[in-house]
Amino acid sequence: MIPKSELLINSDGSVFHLHIKPEHLADIVLLVGDPDRVTMIGTYFDSFEDEGQSREFRHFTGTYKGRRMTCVSHGIGCDNIDIVATELDALANIDFATREVKPQHRRLTLMRMGTCGAIQPDIPLGGAILSHVSIGFDCLMRWYAEVDKINLKDYEEDFVRHMGWDAAGLPRPYFVKASQKLIDLMSGWTVPGMTISAPGFYGPQGRVLRLGLAMPDMLEKLESWRYDGRRITNFEMESSALAGLAAQLGHDAITVCCAIANRYAGDSNTDYKPYVSRMIETALDTLVQLD
Repeated sequence: MIPKSELLINSDGSVFHLHIKPEHLADIVLLVGDPDRVTMIGTYFDSFEDEGQSREFRHFTGTYKGRRMTCVSHGIGCDNIDIVATELDALANIDFATREVKPQHRRLTLMRMGTCGAIQPDIPLGGAILSHVSIGFDCLMRWYAEVDKINLKDYEEDFVRHMGWDAAGLPRPYFVKASQKLIDLMSGWTVPGMTISAPGFYGPQGRVLRLGLAMPDMLEKLESWRYDGRRITNFEMESSALAGLAAQLGHDAITVCCAIANRYAGDSNTDYKPYVSRMIETALDTLVQLD
């Protein structure tokens, strides 16, 4: 039995941070950073059965073109993904009455839709980048056992050599592949990506305001690295934790992000909502085709 100190359940039977009850969790879960984007996604839905908010975690469950889905905002950063992915899995696979793991595993489909900064010159602003592989600069998955079951160790070793990573004194990254099922489903309209999840927006993504960087030439090295026919395409702040936790917990997960900046070109577009809307609508229409 899982102790009360480890799995916190609210008095209304909902999970502690998300405030979602087990019966209100759909098999398809849409994840977004901004709570306002939950409202935006809701405008596409036909009906609703549950909605609420606690802190940055806003949610609803409803139907889109007859398909039941849950939408949850997770805020910024891999630490928040640790909370959200773990609590979603608990809702699916732990009996809240007995506090025991259910005998039959329930597999969720988790898709994060966000924004990012591209780092390759040919990726246009507004392009939708699908994270086939996520690179964790965040170290979250290093806190869990058997990380090498999901870590692409050959990618890690080649990347560390190329970057001069250890000499900079930085904690080692990890590399996680997204669900192949979702890669196949979403590839028709997206740019194939290898995505860095950074533990910050400024220094960890190579931005300089008043503080210098441990690796001043990081962006140039990232742009030039190639491995197994792949290249690094973009920065964001959550995909590695989502891919890693989902892989270890037995769920299908992927991240698709709209490029609102191009770090190589030094360009950005703050009026990006039309691009995000197009990405969301296309993603929803693709998800309803899921087996």
